[in-house]
Amino acid sequence: MATHIHVVLTQELDNLGKSGELVKVRPGFARNYLVPRGLAVTATAENVARIEHQKRVIEAQAVKSRAEAEQLASKLNAVKISISRPAGEGDKLYGSVTTRDIEEALASQGFTVDRRRIETDAIKSVGTHSVQIRLAPSITAKIEVVVSAK
Repeated sequence: MATHIHVVLTQELDNLGKSGELVKVRPGFARNYLVPRGLAVTATAENVARIEHQKRVIEAQAVKSRAEAEQLASKLNAVKISISRPAGEGDKLYGSVTTRDIEEALASQGFTVDRRRIETDAIKSVGTHSVQIRLAPSITAKIEVVVSAK
């Protein structure tokens, strides 16, 4: 009986490796845990080729999305948003300007950005604030948000 068999991982596992890697595991671990959960497939020539093809497709998509994010970042760096809110004494806002407000202001200028990618706390004062938008893991854009009193 074989002490180890080869499997191709379909998902990244902390203790084994990354997706698409060929690893040696015990037959029971593969048969009872990895394969039934869809975490790995047996290492046949067909499965290895399919996983390699999927990796190439994913890499191509990542390059394309990174280029799109860089292009959007260059456009967003020049954007200045104006938002007006009721304010009280000392230029403190009644309420705040949130990421949802910034998302709506960007949408009115023709930019579609998910509010979860906008990195800022709620803005609670009148003035000019710099806000970062995370478009990709290593690509960010900075926009200026001008908050004025109504």
